[in-house]
Amino acid sequence: MSYFREHIAAMEGYEPGEQPTDLSVIKLNTNENPYPPSPRVLEAIAAVTPEQLRRYPDPMGTRFRDVAAEVFKVDREQVLCGNGMDELLNMTVRAFSGPEAAMAYPTPTYTLYAVLANIQASIVREVPFPDDFSLPMDGLVAARGRVTYLANPNSPSGTYVPVAQVAELADRLDGVLCVDEAYVDFARENCMELARTRRNVLVMRTMSKGYSLAGIRFGFAIGHPDLIRGLRKLKDSYNVDAVAIAVAAAALADRDYHEQTRQAVISERERLARELQRLGLPCLPSQSNFLLACARKPDARTLYESLKGRGILIRYFSSPRVDDKVRITVGTPQQNDALLAALKEIVS
Repeated sequence: MSYFREHIAAMEGYEPGEQPTDLSVIKLNTNENPYPPSPRVLEAIAAVTPEQLRRYPDPMGTRFRDVAAEVFKVDREQVLCGNGMDELLNMTVRAFSGPEAAMAYPTPTYTLYAVLANIQASIVREVPFPDDFSLPMDGLVAARGRVTYLANPNSPSGTYVPVAQVAELADRLDGVLCVDEAYVDFARENCMELARTRRNVLVMRTMSKGYSLAGIRFGFAIGHPDLIRGLRKLKDSYNVDAVAIAVAAAALADRDYHEQTRQAVISERERLARELQRLGLPCLPSQSNFLLACARKPDARTLYESLKGRGILIRYFSSPRVDDKVRITVGTPQQNDALLAALKEIVS
């Protein structure tokens, strides 16, 4: 006997990447930024007062919204804060889809979309990416989702759909387009202008990747004020805490530091891609802070296990179309050198 609703009992939950307790492990499996956050972050933490901790936090995270409004040239009312971007994704699934309203997305992509859909018993229409991971425009339009999700850059491929194509997709859809820009800090362009100019576009971002704040769980969405007002009905009363608001605002405001770490990751990504190619591990073109490498000899699972035995974690997915590949987070130069040295031993 199960006390759970039938579809909840039957579904599989989301499985995050392994989080080792051994700090000596080289962790290249969950796409964290390898560099520390802005020094302003520690200053913001030190400035938090006991009175701030005693009281409930600002329910809307106004301090962060004001910084985001200035950085992204929008009004405060166009910004919504979340306990990580995953909470914002959950809010949009609950708001726009369900047993009577479909959600659509191209696959393979972020597997949390399917999990959130299952929780809501939503109608799901998955549209396969072609082999080059270009946008399956016509398929997504034909799916007629009340909400359509596009991870851009995509995970786990790291590939990017040009803004002009995303704009065309938004204009052809009847429903809302949620552009998941979790990794956009490492891309050449972004879709923020669409959030300013399209009534049906939500651009969703996280402080975890580009700002080295995966440990505080803070995300935000930017879109038309009508979309933001509607989503506010679904958020928890106090969904972001006082420390997270202060920290996220300080990190977002430090544009110079953000650009320095961004460029450092991009430079290492390009070097790592060249070296993996030389080792017979070709990668898809990536605009993210990770690479999806094709493994042949040894196969992807064996490669993952061999590296794990050497104290280096990468990500292996057993899903169709990516089960012959491994996803590798871009680390520091020292971490990447250790990875490459281990790979040379394994593939030879």
